[in-house]
Amino acid sequence: MQITKAVITAAGRGARQFPASDTVQKAMLPLVDRDGLTKPVLQIIAEEAMESGIERICVVSAPGDEGVYRRHFRSYAENLRSAFKGADWAEEQARRLVELEERLTFAVQPEPDGYGHAVWCARGFAGGDPVLLLLGDHLYVSKEERRCARQLLDLAAAESCAASAVQATREHLIHQYGTLTGKRLPDRPDVYVIEEIVEKPNPTLAELRLQVPGLRAGHYLCFFGMHVLTPAVFDLLGDLVARDVRESGQIQLTTALNALARREKYLALETRGARHNIGVKYGVVDTQIALALAGVDRERMLAGLLESIVRIEQTGG
Repeated sequence: MQITKAVITAAGRGARQFPASDTVQKAMLPLVDRDGLTKPVLQIIAEEAMESGIERICVVSAPGDEGVYRRHFRSYAENLRSAFKGADWAEEQARRLVELEERLTFAVQPEPDGYGHAVWCARGFAGGDPVLLLLGDHLYVSKEERRCARQLLDLAAAESCAASAVQATREHLIHQYGTLTGKRLPDRPDVYVIEEIVEKPNPTLAELRLQVPGLRAGHYLCFFGMHVLTPAVFDLLGDLVARDVRESGQIQLTTALNALARREKYLALETRGARHNIGVKYGVVDTQIALALAGVDRERMLAGLLESIVRIEQTGG
């Protein structure tokens, strides 16, 4: 199975980042990436996909956002070239922005009807092909040479099936994530056959239904924020939309994924890496520190953090 398309869901308005998100979309917030270049969040996510072999990317956005995104990319590239003439880093960033915009297409989610509905809005782009699905507010730092997305794509291609990235997560955090149970493959201790998924469970439910043998006590397998979806998922989502099947008032992707697990082979990969969610409190700060510590500015960031801690401890501010 070859996967050359990716979908990034970015229709949310970023209520937790208000008032900043009222001025610029959450996916356009700037962060310094591992290579030392300042980029919009959407570019960092897209490069995760492109450097993993993805050729075309669809961004699911709110009505009217396509023009805003494209203007941001173009004006940013033009400003870099005019303000930093002759600077190699500026030319490199401008080149990347131009390349990214050429690979982008957009799908509109007319109303905020849930994550599953947002994914369904990209069905025309998918066109019967499997796709890599990424969240517009999650960034990833790999613990190996391959990007996290590449790890997942390699599994899906080798097994010719849908696959979701997961991470062992402490019990007190599982209310933030889709959480699953399944059985390990005998020859792959990092791969599970998915049996059941529950969206943001409480600890009591998780203890009763979602324990996975072999995990550390108090840990559960939670979604990592990236999936490889087969065409069957779009059919299942279409059925949910047609019948207006909702959980907590929205069309949920988890509902379709549970149906997929009953219908066909569906695996989970315990990814070698870490997810960082900019959509939660202090998420932008946490993500920026993680990117810096994994990149060319590691020593500078460590020194700066240490100096700040010492100053605060000595002066109280």
